[in-house]
Amino acid sequence: MLFTGIEGVGKKTGAMIFAMACNCIGEQQLTAGSGFPDQAIEPCGTCKSCRKIQSGNHPDIILVEPSGPIIKIAQIRGLCNTLALKPYEARLRVVIISGAQAMNPEASNALLKMLEEPPDRTVLILTALETSGLLPTIVSRCQHIRFNPISLQTLAAMLVEKQGLAPEEAIIMGFMAQGSYAKALSLVGSTNRINWLNRRNWLIKSIGLDNPQFMSSRPIGLLMAFAARLSQNKDALFDSLEIVKSYLRDLVVYKYYPEKVVNRDLTDTIQNASKKISVKSLLSKIKDIQSAQKDIKANANIRLTLEVLILRLTDAGFGINEKGSWNKI
Repeated sequence: MLFTGIEGVGKKTGAMIFAMACNCIGEQQLTAGSGFPDQAIEPCGTCKSCRKIQSGNHPDIILVEPSGPIIKIAQIRGLCNTLALKPYEARLRVVIISGAQAMNPEASNALLKMLEEPPDRTVLILTALETSGLLPTIVSRCQHIRFNPISLQTLAAMLVEKQGLAPEEAIIMGFMAQGSYAKALSLVGSTNRINWLNRRNWLIKSIGLDNPQFMSSRPIGLLMAFAARLSQNKDALFDSLEIVKSYLRDLVVYKYYPEKVVNRDLTDTIQNASKKISVKSLLSKIKDIQSAQKDIKANANIRLTLEVLILRLTDAGFGINEKGSWNKI
């Protein structure tokens, strides 16, 4: 099987739960002589087999992960040698190759041979971000199961229940996590959460989105300095642009469904700002950010791209044409 989806949606966890379900020896009725449950079940989580799998100590549940940036051919060859032997104790041996897109060509070809002649009583589960990162011949030999991003409501509920966040804060963090529970967890640490909120407030005020009527009058030098500072931290750049997009989205949403804004702690600011900027202008600004993100991913000059973007967001870029070049005024 091939599980695909963005980071943090539970692909590896789902594979582990599948392995537990296949080998659970808790209180369940088994079909006579088959050794397997007569219907789909959830693992008990408390029997000897489940506990071994949860702790990573089950000899027949094999996890292969990248060694550094790649999965090497030596790892796949070692796996092949192990699978040549019979399972020690499991009813169904499960091999989980996590981050399968990290396999180098040699490892991929070695795995392909195994997929063509799979061992008895063995299931192989590959997890990957996209099928495009794998050989087409590997994809064609797997049953593909797509893991969708976690919905905002579900993600927020998980953060409230498991992390103790207030509902309003959980909505903000859940939205910024974009369907990834792993990313949400990275945001909710006390230090990260404070840093994130401070960064959001800095971005909104630096661009002038808290008082849109004054944006176009902001000094060009100040805007260029802001763009330069923003370009210095490439690791946080895409998150920063997503933060601005979420705020602009709220300015649009507030006009029609004020109860559905994400940045609820800024409701008063959003209410005032939303009245002073049109939907057409807001949608244009969101499109400008999306174009900048696309250009940066295509290795465009980051600082120049951000300078053009900031001028457009603040309506100070009246001298810039659609290609981002300066017009003579």
